[in-house]
Amino acid sequence: MSARVTVDRDGHVLLIGVNRPEKRNAWDRRTIEEVGLAYDRLAEDPEARVGVLYGHGDHFSAGLDLADVWPSVQDEGPGALSGGGAYDPFALWKPPVPKPVVLAVQGISFTLSIELALACDIVVGADDVRFRQLEIGRGIIPFGGATVRATTQLGWGNAMRFLLTGEEFGAEEAHRIGLVQEVVTPGAQVERATEIARLIGEQAPLGVQGTLANARVAQRLENERAAADHLRELLPGVLASEDAAEGLQSFVERRPARFTGR
Repeated sequence: MSARVTVDRDGHVLLIGVNRPEKRNAWDRRTIEEVGLAYDRLAEDPEARVGVLYGHGDHFSAGLDLADVWPSVQDEGPGALSGGGAYDPFALWKPPVPKPVVLAVQGISFTLSIELALACDIVVGADDVRFRQLEIGRGIIPFGGATVRATTQLGWGNAMRFLLTGEEFGAEEAHRIGLVQEVVTPGAQVERATEIARLIGEQAPLGVQGTLANARVAQRLENERAAADHLRELLPGVLASEDAAEGLQSFVERRPARFTGR
């Protein structure tokens, strides 16, 4: 079977590419596992000082491959997204990788794409990027960090707008609210993300990692831990609801969901 993820080192930059373009880079269990292992390599390789996460093809990711991932989430809870490695790419259910990650996004960048953007340290977006947090329309709630981080990183109203409506938004809006730090022409996002990563890689490694660690303590750890614990308790009841079952069925059948509030 072909790898779901490519991993290449360019000097001090570790390039991690999700490689399932025929499925719009939807993450199945193998993809989750392989991205997690790539993050382990980033953490453990002393020559890799910074990572770049990107998607091959025209789209970063359509989100989770729900038909494949759903059983694991029901059995294991939201931690199923963290994969089998020591570090969680979503920086929520296991420790975050101790080195910075620059994210490059383009085209369809739904659900987990936003959550990875919130978990990564710098985001470069092509101006054709299309963001959407659409779990609310499938009878479930986000469980990769959107509800935990978006309000503090993007502002309450900005977060609630896309979390509660499931509306799509583009590069201009993403840049306005701070989800994306730089917008480039389509096709240039990986190159620009790598340029930024190279600049980081030229700095003192201990200084970079210390700066990242201290900034995380200041902004994230205490409040995020409480929110993650609450999410872990909340999610099973939502996943067991009739609306969640309807949401999954409507996704499989490619039709609008009919929710009842049960």
